[in-house]
Amino acid sequence: MWLARLLTQAGAEVDVVMTRGAREFVGPITFEAVTGRPVHTEIFGPGHALDHIRLAREAKVIVVAPATADFIGRAAHGLADDLLTACLLAAQSKVLLVPAMNDRMWAHAQTRRNVDQARSVGYEILEPAEGPLAVGEGSGPGRMPEPEEIMSHIGRLLESKSSLSGKKFVVTTGATREPIDPVRFISNHSSGKMGVAIARAAWRRGADVTLIAGHVDVPLPGELTTVKAETVEEMSKCVAKALPSADVLVMAAAPADFRPAEKAIVKIKKGRGATKIDLEQTEDILRSTIPKRKKKSLVVGFALETGDGVRNAREKLKSKDLDLVVLNDANEPGAGFGVDTNRVTLIDRAGTEEELQLMSKIDLAEVLLDRIEEKLNGR
Repeated sequence: MWLARLLTQAGAEVDVVMTRGAREFVGPITFEAVTGRPVHTEIFGPGHALDHIRLAREAKVIVVAPATADFIGRAAHGLADDLLTACLLAAQSKVLLVPAMNDRMWAHAQTRRNVDQARSVGYEILEPAEGPLAVGEGSGPGRMPEPEEIMSHIGRLLESKSSLSGKKFVVTTGATREPIDPVRFISNHSSGKMGVAIARAAWRRGADVTLIAGHVDVPLPGELTTVKAETVEEMSKCVAKALPSADVLVMAAAPADFRPAEKAIVKIKKGRGATKIDLEQTEDILRSTIPKRKKKSLVVGFALETGDGVRNAREKLKSKDLDLVVLNDANEPGAGFGVDTNRVTLIDRAGTEEELQLMSKIDLAEVLLDRIEEKLNGR
């Protein structure tokens, strides 16, 4: 139901087809309230004879979530004994099956053969997530992925002809943590929301995305290749490793500018420890990428400022050889760290400034990807 809500909120027209089993769990009227459209349940009866043809013809993507072991078996072998399987046989659109079942059922040889057969006829299969299953069944692969991840896969299917298809993106996000002792660290308030939104938007548009993440306050997308990096040193090494093949580098992370000159081996006890901590500068990750970048790659940096924003952003653009810098003010309400919105100014290599209004970080990610596509296409 949450997936139907997200799709509707994103502007999609959502037609819900419910099997008999689905109606044992939730009533059709609930989906009608969420989507604002009639729910379809029957293949037979007055007025329903051609529903499967009409629904299949009108659909841009057909998503079956959750797809049970029984449904996957029937779909894989071309059965059409209810409205939903009949729609699949009549469909010319992309089909995404999202399995959800007990981990032993998912691992069964017959289920695996059915999954392979479904893929062979052109159906996309989203691998189930790992996590707690039904009461008493422990944990394992079989859970339906989160609705946001399913949304990303739907978007990627719809964007199959994007100019970003096949482009390799490296995106950094989140805060680094520089240890003072085994239990304390220097960090900042970055939540990672902006970088995750950018990585997801690029992946939906067909790019191959590597997300390098420090500490984040949001779930990391299961659909992406994700690498964890705790410190600036670790993040720098991860970026250097991924950089040679990157067509686009987006440095949305907030690496710490300073770290303790020495890390204490044991916890510094209150009242008996040092009265001061000597700091040293960390490596400038973005500057270090300059000689290692792929030829004709595009590089985007972020500038979070509290004063002289435009001047500082322009200096960053020049000194770090960027194609685009994203400037925002840490003191502005609704922008910066820890919130779901942002208001930024984009400054490109030609010196053009573009002030954007306050918007969600998800919407801003789409604007940034539009600008990146334009620059990759020479506009």
